[in-house]
Amino acid sequence: MQIDREAYRRALRERRAGSVTELWLANCFVLDTKSCRFSGPCNIHVVADKIAAVTKEALPKDCKFVDLKRRCYVIPGLCDAHIHCTASTANLPGLLSLPESLVTAQAALELEQMLARGFTTVRDAGGADFGIAQALDEGALVGPRLLFVGHALSQTGGHGDFRGKGEDTCACGAALRGIGRTCDGDAEVRKAARDELRKGAHCIKIMASGGVSSPTDRLTNTQFSEAEITAIVEEAAANKTYVCAHAYNSDAIARCLRCGVRSIEHGNLLDDPTAKLMKMRGAYLVPTLITYEKLVSEGAAAGLAQDLVDKVGTLLADGIKAVTLAHNHGIPVAFGSDLLGDMRKHQSQGLRVQAQACSPADVIRSATRTCASLFQMDGLIGEVAEGCFADLIVLDRDPLEDITVFERPEEFVAVMHNGVFVRKQAGL
Repeated sequence: MQIDREAYRRALRERRAGSVTELWLANCFVLDTKSCRFSGPCNIHVVADKIAAVTKEALPKDCKFVDLKRRCYVIPGLCDAHIHCTASTANLPGLLSLPESLVTAQAALELEQMLARGFTTVRDAGGADFGIAQALDEGALVGPRLLFVGHALSQTGGHGDFRGKGEDTCACGAALRGIGRTCDGDAEVRKAARDELRKGAHCIKIMASGGVSSPTDRLTNTQFSEAEITAIVEEAAANKTYVCAHAYNSDAIARCLRCGVRSIEHGNLLDDPTAKLMKMRGAYLVPTLITYEKLVSEGAAAGLAQDLVDKVGTLLADGIKAVTLAHNHGIPVAFGSDLLGDMRKHQSQGLRVQAQACSPADVIRSATRTCASLFQMDGLIGEVAEGCFADLIVLDRDPLEDITVFERPEEFVAVMHNGVFVRKQAGL
C-alpha cells in the first residue's frame, strides 16, 4: 500500500472550502491506551479531522460506514518524540554542505514514509523548521503532524558543534542543513532560545552532554553551565513550553533536572539515584535504542565516520538497562528513534528493541499516550477517544501479542490521519 497523497490533499481542500465529512468505522476492537486493553466491538464516529464518538451502540440509519467485521484492532496513530527528518545522511558535518532544496526534498520523502509506517505525530529534535511544518499543515507535503525544536542549542565544542579540531568557521546553524547552533554565556543562550521560539519552536532542545556523532567531545562530558541551562529553562517557561536535553551520563542528567529540564533524551547511562531524582522532578525519559543497534551495523555505510561509530560501544545494552530502571521507578518513558540517513527506515523496529526492557503494552503506551503527555497534547493525540484527532492504525492482529506487527506496515489494514485514510487495503 502506498500513501494516497491526492485523497489526503483533496480532503484538506474540501475542508478549507467548508465541507464537513462524516464516517463510521464499525465493528472493531479499540485500544484504551491507559489500561492497554482492547474493548469492543465498538463503532468510531469520525467527523472532519476529529473523533466525535466511540460507542457500542448501533449505527445511525443511513450513515456512511466501513464495516471492519469484528476482525480488526484499532489503535491511535504512533508518535516518535525524537526524529531528524532533515538528516538525510549520518555524516552531519557533510550535511552542512548540501543545498536546502535537496534537504527539503529528502525530508519530504522521509516524512511521507513515516506516515506510511503509522507515525502520525513526530517531534523533530533538531533541523526541521516552520516551513516544513507549515507545508505539512497545508498538505503541500504529506506526512505526520510535525513538532519541531528548530536548532538545538549547543555550547562551543559541544554535541551541536560539528567542526573538526582544525576548523574554525562554524556553519552549525545553517538553516535546514544543521541540527544545532552554538551559543555561550547567559546573554547568548537567552538570545538563541528566544530566536528559536520566535521561529515557532515547539520546545527548546539543548545539548547537555557529549554524543556519538560530534567529533570533539566525549559521552562523559557535561555541557553548558547550570546557570546557562537555567537561563534557557526560564526562556522556555516564559513561552509556556519546556526544555528537552540530549544527555547520556547521570551527572549531565542530574544537572539538567536541578535546572528544570522536563525531558531527557537518550539517558543511556542513567543510574539509580538520578532515576529517583527524575521521578521526583516529574521528568520524562526519551530513549532512542534503535539508533545504537543500527549505528553499529549500518552507521559507517550511512555516512558516519568509523571513529564515531566506535563511540557507540555498549550504549544499546546500557540503554535497555536505563529503560528498565525508569519503568521500575515509575518515570514516564516516551518512544524515540533518533535514526539518521538511510537508517531511518528502521524506525518501527525501535518498538521491538524497546520491548527488551518492558512489555509490549508499555511500549505502545510510550508511543501513544505518554508522548501525548510529553508534547502537552493530552486529549488530542495518543488515544482513540472523543475530541482526539482521528489518527488511527487499523490492524488485523493484536499488537499486544506481537509487537513486530509494526515492522510490516504493508500488512496494515489502514492508516488514517486527520480523519482521512492515507493508506488502506483494497476493498475497504
